[in-house]
Amino acid sequence: MQRLAQACEAIAATTKKNEKVRIVAEYFQSRTIEEAAISAIFLSGSAFPAYEEKTLQVGGTMLWSLLREVAKKSDAELSQAYRKYGDLGSAAHDVLLDVAPRVGSVNVVDVEREFQRIADTRGAAAKASFVRLLLQKLTPLEAKYAIKIMSGDLRIGLRESLVEEAIAKAYVAPEPASKEEKGTGAQAVQRANMLLGDIAETLRLATDHRLGEARMRLFHPIGFMLASPSESAEEAFTYFEHAQVEDKYDGIRAQAHVSGGEVRLYSRTLDEITESFPELPDALAMFPGELILDGEIVAWHRPEGAADVGRALPFTEIQKRLGRKKVTASLMKEVPVAYVVFDVLYAGELVIDRPLRERGEALDRIFAAAVQFPGGRAKVRTRGAQGQLAFEPVVEAPPTAQVLRAPVTRVDSAEELAQIFEQALERGNEGLMIKDLGSAYAPGRRGKSWLKLKRELATLDVVVTAVEFGHGKRAPVLSDYTFAVRASESDESLLNVGKAYTGLTDVEIAEMTRWFLEHTISDEGWRREVEPQIVIEVAFNAVMVSDRHNSGYALRFPRIVRLRPDKKPAEIDTLERVREIFEKQKKNYPQAG
Repeated sequence: MQRLAQACEAIAATTKKNEKVRIVAEYFQSRTIEEAAISAIFLSGSAFPAYEEKTLQVGGTMLWSLLREVAKKSDAELSQAYRKYGDLGSAAHDVLLDVAPRVGSVNVVDVEREFQRIADTRGAAAKASFVRLLLQKLTPLEAKYAIKIMSGDLRIGLRESLVEEAIAKAYVAPEPASKEEKGTGAQAVQRANMLLGDIAETLRLATDHRLGEARMRLFHPIGFMLASPSESAEEAFTYFEHAQVEDKYDGIRAQAHVSGGEVRLYSRTLDEITESFPELPDALAMFPGELILDGEIVAWHRPEGAADVGRALPFTEIQKRLGRKKVTASLMKEVPVAYVVFDVLYAGELVIDRPLRERGEALDRIFAAAVQFPGGRAKVRTRGAQGQLAFEPVVEAPPTAQVLRAPVTRVDSAEELAQIFEQALERGNEGLMIKDLGSAYAPGRRGKSWLKLKRELATLDVVVTAVEFGHGKRAPVLSDYTFAVRASESDESLLNVGKAYTGLTDVEIAEMTRWFLEHTISDEGWRREVEPQIVIEVAFNAVMVSDRHNSGYALRFPRIVRLRPDKKPAEIDTLERVREIFEKQKKNYPQAG
């Protein structure tokens, strides 16, 4: 473990991507295959392979308490160390330095074994005893990275894609060794890891030159292809000549895995969300064969007396269904949902390499020939070029379990696109998705093959870093949120840009207060520094230059638009985006300059 921790220190010390890859590759080559395989998981920022869906269930509060105990420090001393770095792992290194020296004989295999034991243990007290024993065995440097891995916050500027490149550099020839392996060595590694959802097994295959043997493992989510914003219809057509256009629905992006009647739903954060939508698996289970579908779960309204017409509702409605351990029949009736499918990634075989045009045809065939809903057969039709979704059921389908084929149309000019955009807004949707008909599906990538055109609003996705108790009736709850953006795409440091205290309901604030109390890193009485895990979307009037926050900017009149449980902290906006908005708004807000 000491060698891994030393490698992590070297990785964190450089901002150069190629240097990071070199350090990881050389570390892999210096270890046994099993040690390298486990290290690949840890270096990806996880304790377990993605497909296992296993978690330690060890929160920041428990880690804080145990570290304070093992280091024999007071809360004030630990808080001082934490404030120096804004990171509990780094604080652990400092506070453990003057504890009795440790030999450092624990290797990564031992740590992985302890992680398995912690994950399999039930009860907070029992878990805490195993975490305490592990911390007592580790050197300060080892403890630093063990805590970072346990908290899922490695923060050394290393993404899983760079670990994949390092595997390729260490074990794979630059060119594919067989016809089954596609692309370069790095691409072969990336593809195998995508199929398996297990970077450790990917490394083992790479060492044996068997990456081409990797096969799709259902029920682990593939990274979602992402869209880039487009400022206008005219800009969109600078990237491609012929586009497929769909409404952009204000819901939850979801991937559905279907096989033999078993169905699981995954969010954009690759977390399973099936339990939040228990009525959808019954409908999706009627699809034959093995499928991976991409679409949007939306709150769905069908006006009384119009059984064949429906409309997506705002995100605030679908949000009522998120994070529920049990969804009652009354809630399903209050917030009926639909799964609007717009892509297929797997249909007995992987189809992501095929152009969107062909995937769309395959999806049409799936719906036309195979969709059976409980209580009858349904099909999708559209009204106009981009009309409301509508049904023609032989026997009325359950109103709370709709699976729909997203209506699409082809657009060949900016003028057509602008007209359809206005129609989408009239239907109450966010805007349009504009997609290149020849584009392959690129998991986890954001490029110009998919664009999103929305009504222009000044919003940012940010992460909450600190919270404060409110005033008046909100004095008992944590209602004032300080939030941050990432320093850059390659630097995961968090830079505060504002504080907001309006926009959430009393129920949401109460739920968030409970979460923040359980995930406090530093308690200053009226203010708490918290684990940076809660992503929110904030709106504001302008960006101003300011020394109030460490970003150098402050948002003018920020307000919380909504919680974003569908996004990870790694997906929040960067300081570059803040600068872009600042430059655009300077002419409208001269005082911001």
